[in-house]
Formats: sequence, C-alpha cells, structure tokens
Amino acid sequence: MASLKLLSISLDTVDSRKLNFTANPPQLSDHFPIFSFTMSCIVTASNRVKHVKNVSSSETNLCSMNESKETDIGIENDVGSEVFVGECSNVSRKVKKGRYGVKKGSKRDVDMSLRFRRGAREQEREYFFANDGELDVNYSVIGADLSLDECNAILKRLEKYSDSKSLKFFEWMRTNGKLEKNVTAYNLVLRVFSRREDWDAAEKMIMEVRMSLGAKLNFQLFNTLIYACNKRGCVELGAKWFHMMLECDVQPNVATFGMLMGLYKKSWSVEEAEFAFNQMRKLGLVCESAYSAMITIYTRLSLYEKAEEVIRLIREDKVVPNLENWLVMLNAYSQQGKLEEAELVLVSMREAGFSPNVVAYNTLITGYGKVSNTEAAQHLFLSIKDVGLEPDETTYRSMIEGWGRAGNYREAKWYYKELKHLGYKPNASNLYTLINLQAKYEDEEGAVNTLDDMLKIGCQHSSILGTLLQAYEKAGRTDNVPRILKGSLYQHVLFNLTSCSILVMAYVKHGLIDDAMKVMGDKRWKDTVFEDNLYHLLICSCKDSGHLANAVKIYSHMHICDGKPNLHIMCTMIDTYSVMGMFTEAEKLYLNLKSSGITLDLIAFTVVVRMYVKAGSLKDACAVLETMEKQKDIEPDAYLYCDMLRIYQQCGMLDKLSYLYYKILKSGITWNQELYDCVINCCARALPIDELSRVFDEMLQHGFTPNIITLNVMLDSYGKAKQFKRVRKLFSMAKKLGLVDVISYNTIIAAYGQNKNLESMSSTVQEMQFDGFSVSLEAYNSMLDAYAKEGQMENFKNVLRRMKETSCTFDHYTYNIMIDIYGEQGWINEVVGVLTELKECGLRPDLCSYNTLIKAYGIAGMVEDAVGLVKEMRENGIEPDKITYTNMITALRRNDKFLEAIKWSLWMKQMGLQD
Repeated sequence: MASLKLLSISLDTVDSRKLNFTANPPQLSDHFPIFSFTMSCIVTASNRVKHVKNVSSSETNLCSMNESKETDIGIENDVGSEVFVGECSNVSRKVKKGRYGVKKGSKRDVDMSLRFRRGAREQEREYFFANDGELDVNYSVIGADLSLDECNAILKRLEKYSDSKSLKFFEWMRTNGKLEKNVTAYNLVLRVFSRREDWDAAEKMIMEVRMSLGAKLNFQLFNTLIYACNKRGCVELGAKWFHMMLECDVQPNVATFGMLMGLYKKSWSVEEAEFAFNQMRKLGLVCESAYSAMITIYTRLSLYEKAEEVIRLIREDKVVPNLENWLVMLNAYSQQGKLEEAELVLVSMREAGFSPNVVAYNTLITGYGKVSNTEAAQHLFLSIKDVGLEPDETTYRSMIEGWGRAGNYREAKWYYKELKHLGYKPNASNLYTLINLQAKYEDEEGAVNTLDDMLKIGCQHSSILGTLLQAYEKAGRTDNVPRILKGSLYQHVLFNLTSCSILVMAYVKHGLIDDAMKVMGDKRWKDTVFEDNLYHLLICSCKDSGHLANAVKIYSHMHICDGKPNLHIMCTMIDTYSVMGMFTEAEKLYLNLKSSGITLDLIAFTVVVRMYVKAGSLKDACAVLETMEKQKDIEPDAYLYCDMLRIYQQCGMLDKLSYLYYKILKSGITWNQELYDCVINCCARALPIDELSRVFDEMLQHGFTPNIITLNVMLDSYGKAKQFKRVRKLFSMAKKLGLVDVISYNTIIAAYGQNKNLESMSSTVQEMQFDGFSVSLEAYNSMLDAYAKEGQMENFKNVLRRMKETSCTFDHYTYNIMIDIYGEQGWINEVVGVLTELKECGLRPDLCSYNTLIKAYGIAGMVEDAVGLVKEMRENGIEPDKITYTNMITALRRNDKFLEAIKWSLWMKQMGLQD
C-alpha cells in the first residue's frame, strides 16, 4: 500500500486552528531555521499543552515572538545587532502581505526598530570595511572598550558571511576579555563549527564553556549542536551531544526533544529514541511531536505493542493530541490491521474538534487494504465526498493496492485508469501491483502499457526488468516475457551488460534456451571476458539444476565463436559430459585443451582425472597425473590427493602409494578427516604397520573420529601383522563408538584363522552372536579354511553342518575350500560331489575352482581328467594362469609323466608365466 506521509498535510484543506503548523513564515528559515519546530512544543506553566490559537488573530508582535522562540532553541537576539533588526523589519513587511497578517498595533515596534538601526549605522560603518569584496572587521578602530552587545553584534554579522573571519574575531574577543559568561558568543561560534562539521573543536568549546560558566551552562549551546545534527541526519553525534548535555547537568527544553526525536525518526533509531523519550517524561516536559515520533518509529519497525503503549501514555500524561498525534495513532492501528480501534481513533479525532481529513481516510483505506477488506475500503472511498473532501492521489494509490492485494484485477485496473484520468501519477508500488495482476490474468497488452508507464514516471530500466521477470516468474508464465519485452526496454537490455545477464539467466532458469541465445546473439555490448563469464554461469546453472542437455546446447551455441577456448567453460563441459556418460566428447575437449597450448590449472587436472576414473580408464587417469607432476607449479589439494590415492590403490601401484604418502607429508597441507581416512584405506598395504599406526593415532589426536571402513582396515592390518593386542584394543574402542559391524567380526575371525589361533577364532564367533550379529558366510568360510588347513576334519564337518542348518548359501570360496581339503585327503568322490553341487546351485567353476580341481585330480592320479579341465576352462572363457600351469606340472610329475611335465613347463614359459 502507498506509504502514509503524515507531515505533508495541506493547510488549504484543514482548519488552521486544529493544525500543528509552523509559527514563523518561511522567510525566516535562512536565518532562524530552528523556528521550523511546531508550536505544539510550547510548554505551559503546568507542563500541559494547549491548542495554539490562529496566528492571524494573535496580538503578539512578530519580532518579540521570534525572540521568545529563538531563545527556546538556543539563539539569543542582541539588541545592538543591525542584522537582526533589519531582518525583523523586513519580515514584518513581508508577513503583512501574506496570509498570516500582523495587526497594526505591531507597527509601532517595527518603527522603533528602524529608528534604532538608523541611529547605529554611522557607528557600525567604522567597525567594518570591504576586504577583497568581503566584509571584514576594521581592527584599527575597535578596542577593549567595546561593549559585549557591540562585540556580539559584530560577531553575529560576521557569522552570516564568513566562518574564518568569525573565528578570527572570536579570538580577538577572547584576547580582550569579551567571552566571560558570554553564552551568545560561544553559541555563534558553535554554529560555525557545526557548519564546518568540526565536531572536535565543538566538543572542546563545550568543555571550555563548562569550565567558564559551571552551573550556569544551559541548553542553548547544546541545542545549537543538536540542531546541526538534525539537519545533517547525524544520529550518533546528536545522541552524543544529548548524553553530554545530561552529563553536564544541563536540563534539556522542549525544543531539544523535538529536534532529537525528529532526528531519530529519520533513521529509525529506536534505542536512542526510547532513551530521549523517557528522559523527557522524567523531566515532566511534553512535546507532542516526540510522542508522534515514538509511535511512528515503533510502527515502522512493526513493534505495534510498544506503539500502543505510547498511545496509552498520551492519555496517561494528559496530552491534548494535535492533528499529527491523531494521524500517527490512526496509522499505528491501521498498519497492524486493528481497524476497529482505528475507527474509534477517527471518531475521537472528530470529537476533539478536528475537521475531516483526507489523510485520515487514506490511512484507514490503507489499513483495510492490508487485511483485504475491500468492501470497507470501497465504502470509505465513497464516503470521502460525503464529508466535503475529494479523494487525492494517495487515495487512488491505496485503492489500487487494496484491490491488488485482494487479487481483483478489474477493480484495480479501474482505479488505475481513474488515477491517470485525474492527472495523478501512479507510484512504483502501484505499477508493481498492476504488473503482477496482469501476469496472473494473462493481460499481456496491459503489461506492455504498464511498462510504458513505468518508463514515463522515471523508473530505472533495470528495475523495470526485474519487476517484470519477478511477476511472470511468480505467475509461472516466464515463457511469455519475450513477447512483452520490446521497444526501448529491450534495447536497454541489448546495450546493458547487467540487464542482459539478468534476462538470459531468467530465460535459462526456465528452460527458454532459444530465447536466451537470441538475446545473446542480438546484444550490442562487447566485453569478451564478461561474455565468457556469463556463458560459464549459464552452463553451470543448467548443470547444477540437472538440465545437462541445456548446458550442451548453450555450449554448442557459444562454440560457434572463434578464438581460444575458455579453460573454465571447457572444464565444466568435461564434467558435464562425464555425468552424461559421454566420455568420448569429454576426452575430445581435454585433447582440444592440450593442443590449444593453454596451461591447465589444479581444477582442470582434477576434472580430467575424475572423468577418466568415471570412464573406468585408470591407465589414462595415471597418464594425466604424470603430466600434472611434470608441471611444477601445480600443488594438489586434499581432494586431488585423495583421488590419486584411490587410483593408485585400484591399480595396485604400491610404490606410487608409498611415494605419494611421503609427498603429502612434505607438502605441509592441512589434513582433514577425508584425507586421513583415504591414506589409511589406500596405503594399508603400501606402508609399514608402525607408520600406518602412527597416522591412525595422529588422526585420533586431532579429534577426528574414523569411519567404520577405516577401523576395519586397521583391524585387518593389525591382524595380518599378528599384533592381536592392538586388534583387541581397537576393537574395544570401536564398540564404544558404536562403529562395529559384521565386517569387523569377519576381519578378526579371518585374522585369527590365518594365524592358526583357533580358540580365539571360535570365541570371537560366539561374541559375534552374543552381540546380536548372525554368523556371516565370510566367517564360516574363515573357519572352514582354518580347520581344513589344520586337518581338524571333525570341526570342519561341524561348521558345514551348521551352515546347512542355518540355510547359509555357499559361494565359490566355500566350494573351493571343500574341493581343496577333499582333494588333499584324496577323497575324489567327495570332490566330484562338491563339483556337482556347485553346478546344481547355478554356479560355474571359477579360475580358483579349476586350479583346485586340477590339484585334487593330480593327487588322485587322474591326470587325463586334469588335462581335460584345462580344455574346459578355455571353452568357458577362463584363461589359465600361472597357478593352473604349476598345478598341472605338479600333477604330471606326481604321476611320473615327466615328458608331459616338460612340455607344460615350456608352454608356461612361452606364455610368459614363468619367473
């Protein structure tokens, strides 16, 4: 809704007897600017405010009124001042012609002033002379016998023309002893310091006056400084002078609080305003504008409860509200939707004698619009004319906002047309409301007209564009923007980098790639760096939102342009193609980068390495890493180090892993948890157990909690190193952390089995079951293998029986163990039975199965069957390895087939399998 401007009330439409108007005419504003404070700040003897009578009926002389008002603020009038008397008489003549006519009775006083000025003219001419066209003091004719009034008159005149000459004469007064208890002189110089914003000098001056006057120090000096801060909007400085005023035991007057609260209202300084307001009430002073300012600040900050508390204080302090007070109370209730209370305020306002006011009606209409009570707002609008008023610009603006908030485009449009028909201008809020309704109700023609109106009232092109995009995005109709955006607004987009980027980003966000690329093709600005950055941003936007095809489309459009490829764009596209699985296209971009001569940076190498890893081409990934290592200026970060460790681990490059580990140590890089986990997991087989243990301990000391995989790797490493004390200690820690899983038990069971510690193996299996884990296939296999190798066939058979009882499905490893142990025992029938069972369960013998069978057949003297197995292997696509040939040669020798054994040995050598 249109904001309420409470202080811009026209005196033509409101009874001046009820208004809180300025007592002094504008002609005085240059010389006595502090007079602009309202007459509502005059305090009666009982500290209660009375209504101000009509100025035109006042019998008080204007000049004497000015003297009284000026003294309140802090500027004294000097009897000997030609400037003041002259100004006063001039003002009197001007005022007689204005609407605030002064009665004839005051003419006598003015004539006396004129006679005084003429009598002093000859003497004053001796004090001044023209120096380079500027007024200056003739120090040769003035002396220490000059009176205080004469000195002050000279200083006052200089203060209006020259700061430097004023300060020079002030120092002359100091030298000649004219400053003792001379508050007027100090006040005038403070005005000079305020104009020059020399606040340090002003503070020193205050301290000097305090030392000089002591208890006689009054509000005038501080009011001069506070007034200057009020004019400049210096909130902190204004508060500083006020606090200093209190520290000096100087009691502020009503004008002090009027200026302060006005200053705080401008900047919504709620804490300082509350402090000043409370001080005013403690001193028993009443300034209506202070109450209004406090309510306005609270309302603006949506602190409605506090605003209502101030309204209660108005009644409690027996303040007779002026028009401004009524209006801010009305606004406070309207802004929070308390329209019943607002209506009661309006009734009380009328009962207090205030005539109907269009601002009050506008405030209520705004309130009803906020709560979408359009019927009440409409009723108020129609009743404005009934009370003898006319709806103004704000009225129509508020009605547009109210109907717009209610979503009624037809009514909002009607009031908008009426607003323009009456010659009023819509504000930015009206246009924003209208464009949102037009977007929602698909009135593209109306939207075009609204855009034109925005341009006519001077809205910035970029602001208009932002409003248009926001409205149509909210309505879910961004695809209609290209049809609306034309004319000067579109031309602005083509010539302005920022607006162009905003538009194409919006188009891309909503999938309008063709429209975005058309704008990029039509643009008239030329900035290669900005254009590349914009394309990169568009591609990243599509990639991040999962619209990878759109990213490719944008890249294809910009790829038409000739020139050196952009490294960042190319890297993003390599990553995009990798996510899409288009590794050939990604590799083409990488090769293009290499051939272009562009030096790859850390990010580029990381992206390319990950591309090859995703493609499963670890060999190419290693080649890229070798290229990177040759480029001396590249120092991998923690993430690339992790990628390198994983690649070398998958490739089984233990030497590389060891070299890279020590390189990481020397690099001085800060280790994070991911790097610790990766080093331990990948380098477990490449590092000595003590070094691996040191890294793990360091990880714990730095406060990192290892994950389950890291713990299991360490358990496996300790187990293989036969360090079972460390195994139990680590396992205990893992249980406390809740990081034990089935794999943890499997690892420990396998370690005990491989080291023939069958008792500990068995107890670990029992512990596994006690902790709620089922015995896994891997654990059973470890037990079978351990018992088989120790020849404990009874325990072996017991394990097999338990596996069958628990319906544990056998895998290749299980069958291979059985074949191996039965073959070692020469139980060929059992071997055949296991082979049959293997095939019946849907499994085919793997390489290990065949190697084990060949060994078993050799032990059983079935050499021909062993040779047949080799043939069967090749038929099933399994290529014999070194163990296959070794087992065949052993079988042949065992059965005295030495010639055949030699032949197999030669074949093995030809295959490159012999050491």
